[in-house]
Amino acid sequence: MFKPSVLIIDDEKAARYGMKKALLKDNYIVHEARDGADALQMIKTLRPALVLLDINMPQPDGMKTLEMINALQNPPLVVIVTAYGSEKIAVEAMKRGAYDYIAKPYEIDELRIIAKNAFERLVLQEENARLRLEIGRLEGMGELIGQSESMKAVFDRIEKVGTTDVTVLIQGESGSGKELVAREIHRRSKRRNEPLIIMNCAAVPETLIESELFGHEKGAFTGAAERRLGKFELANKGTIFLDEIGDMSASTQSKLLRVLQEQKFERLGGSETLTVDTRIISATHRDLEEEIEENRFREDLYYRIKVVSIKLPPLRHRKEDIPLLANHFLHSFSEKHQKRIASITPEAMKHLVSYDWPGNIRQLKNALESAVVLSNNEILDTSDLPEEIKLSGSSALPLKSIDYTLSFRDAKKILIENFERDFIQKKLEECDGNVSRTAEALDMHRQNLQQKIRELRIIKERNCHE
Repeated sequence: MFKPSVLIIDDEKAARYGMKKALLKDNYIVHEARDGADALQMIKTLRPALVLLDINMPQPDGMKTLEMINALQNPPLVVIVTAYGSEKIAVEAMKRGAYDYIAKPYEIDELRIIAKNAFERLVLQEENARLRLEIGRLEGMGELIGQSESMKAVFDRIEKVGTTDVTVLIQGESGSGKELVAREIHRRSKRRNEPLIIMNCAAVPETLIESELFGHEKGAFTGAAERRLGKFELANKGTIFLDEIGDMSASTQSKLLRVLQEQKFERLGGSETLTVDTRIISATHRDLEEEIEENRFREDLYYRIKVVSIKLPPLRHRKEDIPLLANHFLHSFSEKHQKRIASITPEAMKHLVSYDWPGNIRQLKNALESAVVLSNNEILDTSDLPEEIKLSGSSALPLKSIDYTLSFRDAKKILIENFERDFIQKKLEECDGNVSRTAEALDMHRQNLQQKIRELRIIKERNCHE
């Protein structure tokens, strides 16, 4: 952090004294120089944040001194002090890099306000530089941004597995950035110059998923007018990323297991056995251990795809990353949509941080783009945010929201349901959505908790899965 220090450069001792007396009232550290040559040496040694420079001085004159100051590395802000009626000279000085000017004779309060504004600008510049530095430091992880301990652990795992060829299972809620992790692992691997092929298993109909994965021969089924290469062939020598692998059917799981074990498969309708050299990265928002218990996912496949697992935390569990992410998206979308929006007000940031983000980073990104597009301001404010985010931070069930026209029994039922929903929701979040661990924490039978989750519609609200 810079020190709030000021250097006054003026050849008149009385003028320096008057300025110094005014600025000491605001607790600035004040230094004095009688000419440009002395001032340059003091700037290099004392590193003042602000310089008050008289334009009418002997050689070197004020304009030449300004030029020499601005030639320094990380120069201070310079305010030109000029005589009444010399505004034209002051404007020329500002074109050459001066921050502002003040004309003699001036009011003491006017000088203090100019100094205050200059220091406020320096604080903002320093904060923006800090954010740019932080974002720049994290660019080593591609589009993944975060400074929380949980994200540092994710970065560490990516660093360790990137150069290997092991299978990786990425777990996390929808919108938490699983594909970005897969891309970063591929980017750091020895296969980086080969293709990364992405397939969302939940987005492909069951009747087509095997054709998408393994390809088909001409005539293999109705509509197969020509041979088509599958994702595994396209990913040969590279990486295949199977997103939402937990949604894959039992029959496709069996065929995928063979590819993992033998690196071999046949196209649909074909007899030729094809061999591939492909690294497999998978991702899911489901708890696969629970899926195994319910006989919806093969245990042998599970252990094949998760030699290493990476768990992405939901955004609500790393709220300290929200200001960094929000500023990153703000600058990105301001540039994309040609808007001049420099920052986010503290009040708007408070709403962003307090909101729960059920859609995670994807939702935050969309919210910031919407706000940038619709805003008419140079600073993003609460009024620019989507409605649900403006309401964040309020109580889930304020007493004034109770409908007192209801009977005591009905009102009590609603209160209890809301309490149960909030309490179970909170415990599920603490247990990372794992129903078995949540049931244990609540001292409930797992089946009873599953029933409660369905009754209270927590599955739909929190994307939790049995």
